[in-house]
Amino acid sequence: MPLDTAQNLSQALLSEHAGLDAQAFLRAAIPRIGRVALVSSFGADSAVLLHMVAQIDRDFPVVFIDTLALFEETVTYQRDLAEHLGLRNIIVTAPERAALAQQDPDGQLWQRDTESCCELRKAAPLERALQGYAGWITGRKRHQAATRALLERAEVEPGTGRIRLNPLADWTPAQIGAYLDQHALPRHPLVARGYPSIGCRPCTSRVGLGEDPRAGRWRGTEKTECGIHFIGGSPSRTGQEDAA
Repeated sequence: MPLDTAQNLSQALLSEHAGLDAQAFLRAAIPRIGRVALVSSFGADSAVLLHMVAQIDRDFPVVFIDTLALFEETVTYQRDLAEHLGLRNIIVTAPERAALAQQDPDGQLWQRDTESCCELRKAAPLERALQGYAGWITGRKRHQAATRALLERAEVEPGTGRIRLNPLADWTPAQIGAYLDQHALPRHPLVARGYPSIGCRPCTSRVGLGEDPRAGRWRGTEKTECGIHFIGGSPSRTGQEDAA
């Protein structure tokens, strides 16, 4: 949608639905935006939003980015959790084989240039999958990083005019855990093995006692996020992140 229209709608969603809980906010916001998808990594916290969406509509589109470098546990969890929740419209998007052959023929781009690897394996596939959508839902939260401290529940994606909904923006880790327990939702199996934040296999390591939960992502680099939240353009490619 036009940028000014998206900005006005985003502000209206924030002001008119400020008092609603996360799921009620989604129920109110989605029809006003139009065609919306949930983008999910099927990671450590993903079951919360997936459960909320399944309660709204089991045919709601859920985009899953298979980077072709994920943990096998993530791929299995994606299938099992979708079945458990009865989600019937999982859209799997992946990097194009020709692009992989040209840009990452040896599968080691992640070592040479992590930004380009995330662009190839995550951002580009997601941009293709989101063509025709007026908005999408993410699982980002303010507590996750300093770059998210001011995150709103609705915002406009730079450059595209799509509206991003962040219904869990103000949720704490305790709230996430309580929701998972309340609804008996299956956890990602790697969480119990020391992976509180889960991305691609080569760039995710176990987190030690007392470390930040995201310390295992791109360890040893200044990179903190993956890139999909600056699809429409950004002053910088750093500070990029996975959806949920």
